[in-house]
Amino acid sequence: MYVVRPVELADVDALVRLAAVLEGGVHTLPRTPETIAAFVERSIASFAAQVDIPSEESYLFVLEDSASGEVVGTAAVHASAGSNGTYFAFRNDVIQQVSRDLNISHSVHALTLCSELTACSQLAGFHLRDREHAGIEAALLSRARLLFAVLAPHRFGDRFFVPLAGVTDSDGQSPFWNALGRKFFKMDFLDAERVIGGARNRTLIVELMPHYPVYVPLLPGDAQAAMGQIHPSGQLAFKLLTEEGFEADEYVDIFDGGPILAAHKLSLRSFCASQKRRVENASRGSAENLVTYAVATNAERFRAITVSCPPCDTSDALCLPAAAQQALGVAPGDSVICVRI
Repeated sequence: MYVVRPVELADVDALVRLAAVLEGGVHTLPRTPETIAAFVERSIASFAAQVDIPSEESYLFVLEDSASGEVVGTAAVHASAGSNGTYFAFRNDVIQQVSRDLNISHSVHALTLCSELTACSQLAGFHLRDREHAGIEAALLSRARLLFAVLAPHRFGDRFFVPLAGVTDSDGQSPFWNALGRKFFKMDFLDAERVIGGARNRTLIVELMPHYPVYVPLLPGDAQAAMGQIHPSGQLAFKLLTEEGFEADEYVDIFDGGPILAAHKLSLRSFCASQKRRVENASRGSAENLVTYAVATNAERFRAITVSCPPCDTSDALCLPAAAQQALGVAPGDSVICVRI
């Protein structure tokens, strides 16, 4: 059984080991012990904070193999993107061009620097130690942070978005960056990422990036082809997020052109399909007609697991086996929320 829970100080060493086996690139877990420890401390403070309006809080969750006690994955959610600045992205626009004299009318794809995602909640840092062989625990890890948002809606905005890493070659070069960002920053892609530390809210972005629409047909073919494409490491996350209800058509990342998935929370399955139920003991009996749920406890002592149990659509009770109750830290009579995986 796997359990998703808030990160603890004792997890720092495990996260350092996890970061050591991850591929290089952008939108990743901090790499040094110092930055990982700082992220963990920030998360612990965020969970403990009394929040009225979402601001600088960041919540980091870990996926733990309950059999071995090992941390095998992480996922995070930032309460308000650009809380200490403005979150920048390129918006996909269509500009209509018309010449009545020539009787010509056509549409041109353009990219416009925008700050519309500022103050939306941002999912980030989805990593698994063994992504190639991941099973249902991947869906649990991705969804658990949204179930936390369901349980603590005052901590988050009404819209969520997720930037996914774009296409890069074996040398870490981005065709989109080389065609556009490099012209303004005068540095390589990975150097630019290091300068801003993966952030998209630095003032130097608005100082250097073009303020006027960028006409996509003027970009080289490889840059156009890279727009909205996902780095191979992000394919699993993309699948899980689109199944959740996120859409990827409106924005792309300003550096590598990777897709930015976005959705109103009421379009997401974790919000619109989750159900509050009372825990009951599972009876001994047939294993037929079982349904797999992601189940989460309350926000104050958050835990989430997947479990197969009888469907609860027509009942106010969720029948959980003893092992599931123990993993969640609940007992009969306690309340949980659940959503079908």
